[in-house]
Amino acid sequence: MVETQSVSAETFEAEALPHFDDLYRTAVRVLGDRQTAEDLVQEAYLEAWKSFQRFEPGTNCRAWMFKILFHVIHHHRRKWFRFKFNSEDEAKLEQTLVYEPPIPEQVTDEDMLAALDCVPQNYRDVLLLADVQEFSYKEVADTLNIPLGTVMSRLSRGRAILRSQLTNFQKTPQEEIAKAAPSRVSV
Repeated sequence: MVETQSVSAETFEAEALPHFDDLYRTAVRVLGDRQTAEDLVQEAYLEAWKSFQRFEPGTNCRAWMFKILFHVIHHHRRKWFRFKFNSEDEAKLEQTLVYEPPIPEQVTDEDMLAALDCVPQNYRDVLLLADVQEFSYKEVADTLNIPLGTVMSRLSRGRAILRSQLTNFQKTPQEEIAKAAPSRVSV
């Protein structure tokens, strides 16, 4: 019996542990707090270990781990927070979806992360899984327990919001020079 437990532990380590960094980075982006993200990733690994006997070898362990992580995050949110979508948020969302300005050519990592933080949470989750982690739409739907059409809709809207936010963070070189230069008064 000791031999089967060690083989199972070795299998778990080989299958699940390589995805730790991806899970942690995604949790930090979703939650916005490193400590909470660390705690929830550890909880996800604990849940994965407890149910590893149900994991089917040869299937996508990465997707399985992300599904567990988002389940843990959802449980955490339900337990501690009560999110309300009010009419002010809805109006703000409509304003961001009206105009799609072009994305500037030079986008820094800081600009991208700041813009991503401005995207509403339900859209950000889909963006992170589909565009950053490169999951298929079906895998995203399974991970977040939402319909495939909702994934496509949230991804489209999330990308539009992100695009809009990126244009807010970017300034043209002429604007930066004008702000940095002292104003000249003609006499």
